Amino acid sequence: MSHDKISSGINSQEKGFNRILEEATAEARRISIAIQKIAGTTSCKGVQMHGLKQWAIKNKVWINDISELGEFSDRGSENEVYMDSVHEVVNKLNDFRYADDNLEPFFKRIEIHNRLFADCTYTLKGFAENQDGKICAVLEQPFIRADREASIEEIAGALALMGFIPMCDGEYFTNGEIDIFDALPNNVLHGIDGNLFFIDTICLPSNDNYLDTYKSLSPNWQSS
Repeated sequence: MSHDKISSGINSQEKGFNRILEEATAEARRISIAIQKIAGTTSCKGVQMHGLKQWAIKNKVWINDISELGEFSDRGSENEVYMDSVHEVVNKLNDFRYADDNLEPFFKRIEIHNRLFADCTYTLKGFAENQDGKICAVLEQPFIRADREASIEEIAGALALMGFIPMCDGEYFTNGEIDIFDALPNNVLHGIDGNLFFIDTICLPSNDNYLDTYKSLSPNWQSS
């Protein structure tokens, strides 16, 4: 039996483009444009993060008590993960590590991921501070019922069907327009329905600057 299928259903969030995501993206862009006019630079990640906190508080999407997100499960390179068994969702506190010096690529990541992987979309619930006190985006994903991690071969086969080819000995995949990083067994699940679920990959527009940023920040590249 082939296990290189990708689940492609569309959920009720219309591929994850929810109101909070759209409005937060617009706020981050507004801050970036304002800083560029004043200082002549788009390097404004810290200003954007604090601006988004104030925006979230004003719009009642700031989460004060992260215990409401479920039981702490894991900590990855950029996410604190909380399991909400009542609502069967996973909540991730993303600390914007791979956004480098501007948050706009982060929001673009979410948009691309939701377009490519419609059955494990991210919904931006709001913002909160993680256990280290860092301002984070709170991303909700459906809980995936899986029987195991996908194999490297299954991952490569599934992405090949989507038009993505491996680069740098499989370190990332590209179709010339989008690059997919971290497509590794621990980030891709084999569902009980036989489909693959890309739950924790990083999807960015194909661009040398994004690739260099990822290489500089990812522990996978730093340890290689």
